[in-house]
Amino acid sequence: MSAVILPAGSVGAGAKLHVTHWLPAGLPNAVVLLAHGYAEHAGRYGHVAQRLTDAGYAVYAIDHWGHGLSDGDGGFVPRFSAFTDGMAELLTLVEVNHGSTPRLLLGHSMGGLISTLFLIEREQAFAAAALSGPAIVPATPPSRFTVWISRFLSRFFPRLGVLSLDANGVSRDPAVVAAYLADPLVYTGKIGARLGKEFMDAMAAAQAGAPRITLPILLQHGELDSLASAQGSQYLFDQVGSADKTLKIYPALFHEIYNEPERDAVLDDLIGWFDARVSKAE
Repeated sequence: MSAVILPAGSVGAGAKLHVTHWLPAGLPNAVVLLAHGYAEHAGRYGHVAQRLTDAGYAVYAIDHWGHGLSDGDGGFVPRFSAFTDGMAELLTLVEVNHGSTPRLLLGHSMGGLISTLFLIEREQAFAAAALSGPAIVPATPPSRFTVWISRFLSRFFPRLGVLSLDANGVSRDPAVVAAYLADPLVYTGKIGARLGKEFMDAMAAAQAGAPRITLPILLQHGELDSLASAQGSQYLFDQVGSADKTLKIYPALFHEIYNEPERDAVLDDLIGWFDARVSKAE
């Protein structure tokens, strides 16, 4: 366990982000940088990391600003760039620890949105990327009034809670939902007005910049995802400039496809896809 420090321009000098890493038994085939989703934390990905380390990958993840064990306030962010800046600091840490070992990017939900924005600016740092249920298109498109009021509230009442997420949309497995709700590091309050506005702006930026992404990319999404529309993965698949791109929509699966009853098959798809791209990069 360690921490990275955000630069002063993000959210104020000295903000610490908690880092978790998992290492394979020998030298890693590649290093996976993991971006978790909204309201959760990197610790929820231990089973994903176990599968990856068993396959020879190292995994590094941060708790985003305002999440898990990192500094910041749940449901609020001054600027969405705090999240991408955190990934930049994590990348620096991985570069120091692992030199020229190939790097892969893995993002889920809001982490998929963060990863998309990061790829638009820094895709040359990675051999390939995989996004799980990326939050690129809202599940329910906002009305013009909703957009206007969100911007008004973001300016004058930035921490005001405006939206709650339905935890039942996380997984069809009741045990997963119960563990999610009982996890003290999971934020279960409302999304603040500023974060909501920053989220919408980030989605627009990701949609506009998607054609600039050209590296190999895998998009995985649950067909019945009620928290991040599967249309987002379809949009990215249609818009990215990658010659090597794969879209997998899993029938009947909910939002957290790595926590669904079919998780082993979904993770098999992820690891098999990574293995093929890392062998090409070597």
